[in-house]
Formats: sequence, C-alpha cells, structure tokens
Amino acid sequence: RVQPVESGGGLVQPGGSLRLSCTAPGFTSNNCGMNWYRQVAGKEREWVSSISTGGYKSYADSVKGRFTISKDKAKDTVYLQMNSLKPEDTAMYSCKTTMFCGGYWGQGTQVTVSS
Repeated sequence: RVQPVESGGGLVQPGGSLRLSCTAPGFTSNNCGMNWYRQVAGKEREWVSSISTGGYKSYADSVKGRFTISKDKAKDTVYLQMNSLKPEDTAMYSCKTTMFCGGYWGQGTQVTVSS
C-alpha cells in the first residue's frame, strides 16, 4: 500500500509562498503518479495538480503559473510549490496516488492565506 502523508501547510500572508510535501514510501518503485486536491469545508473537492510516472505535469487553471509540482524519486516525495498565494487558496490540501497505485489519500494539510 502506497500511503501518502502530507506536510508543509500553515498560515501565510497573501502574496507569500509555501511548499507542501507528499511522502509515500513505495511511490517510485511502484511507478505511481500523484495528484493534489484541495477542499474548503462545505464545498466540493477541487483538483489542483498532477504529476505522472513519466514526469508529465498538469495544473488547474486557478493555480497555473503560481503553483509548481515536482517529485524527488530518491525521497518518494512529491512537492507542491505554491507562490503568489491568494486568500482563495485557503483550503485543506490532500494528495492521492493514481488509481494504478490504489488511489490512496493522505490525511491532508491545512493552508490558510490571510493577513
């Protein structure tokens, strides 16, 4: 089971940056892809970004140009670098392995953008 664990959330001012990490032992050896999602309480979960086994990256329009997804194979970790953060980026951010690797969710990490 490739179980992701997120970290790196916190409180940041508008315009600031955060880097989220999603560590999943076995992620690399099992040729997994990873997806980032976010959810505000009471609203539907929103897809944010994905990275495939081959390194192909995709982004939601709402974060394109501000967020960057990457991975460190040696550390079995996927990162989400978030720049130029806006109050509307406030949410619980979670990562999920691709269905090929079971589609397992992490517990999430809270990001709050506020002055």
